[in-house]
Amino acid sequence: MKFARRYALPFLLATSGPLCFSQSNLSAKWEELTGPDFIQAIHQSQGVCVLPFGIIEKHGPHLPLGTDLLDVRYAVLNAVKQEYAVVFPAYYFGQIFEARQQPGTVAYSLSTQLTLLQETVSEMSRNGCKKIVIVNGHGGNNNLLPLFAQAQLASQRDYVVYVFGLPHLDVPGRPALKSKMDMHAGEVETSHMLAARPDLVHQDRATEESGADQNRDPLPEGVYTGIWWYARFPNHYAGRGEDATKELGEFDQKTWSSEIAEAIKAIKADNESLKLQNQFFEDAQHPLETKQ
Repeated sequence: MKFARRYALPFLLATSGPLCFSQSNLSAKWEELTGPDFIQAIHQSQGVCVLPFGIIEKHGPHLPLGTDLLDVRYAVLNAVKQEYAVVFPAYYFGQIFEARQQPGTVAYSLSTQLTLLQETVSEMSRNGCKKIVIVNGHGGNNNLLPLFAQAQLASQRDYVVYVFGLPHLDVPGRPALKSKMDMHAGEVETSHMLAARPDLVHQDRATEESGADQNRDPLPEGVYTGIWWYARFPNHYAGRGEDATKELGEFDQKTWSSEIAEAIKAIKADNESLKLQNQFFEDAQHPLETKQ
């Protein structure tokens, strides 16, 4: 989905083989670690674990269904080469109701999404991940994840959930875009996949369907309805994938990975969020004693 500015919340190249680190020979991938190595990895990461959050949905006629998942894992795995953290396995249980009419889309109920994510972070915490960084790779999760992070204040936790949103790519030196409109499976996302998984890109098929805005339900600005995406982009394609270049993809992927690495570094150094969270839970037990 659309790449957008990341959330204002607290907060290279992928290989086909194991992602390892010379100083300890530890993989960053949760699923590749042995039990004893997992203990060492948690200590080395200072309890910081990353959950790359993707989705399974159509991406035009030319990109794989797992584009968002593949892209975000690619960026995260490059980021933890710069700043080590344990990376949770592939996770795609997010919000994608707007693409249910398209083949291959996997859309879980909202209650399942929230329950599964809560149980996942709880299990991560039980295994020593006290700073859990959810890195979003899908625009359809832009509202879901801040809601989930806010919901962590409903009851006492001994861990902190941080949400890191889609990358801020308006940076100096970025190759100029050719497309005037680019929201989903267009020039940008296709470029990213040309960097991450070029073997899965069928750019010659990008013109087989229209990625133009159909504008079938024009409403005044500020009026929102859940059917807006289907009304504008019934092909679940918004942009021009044929305009993509590997140069743009590699630039953006490096930018995103650097942003994630900087966030992980800052989160490792964060000693205040959990203290404040604990104080909040204590204060919430005695609201009449809160100074007014």
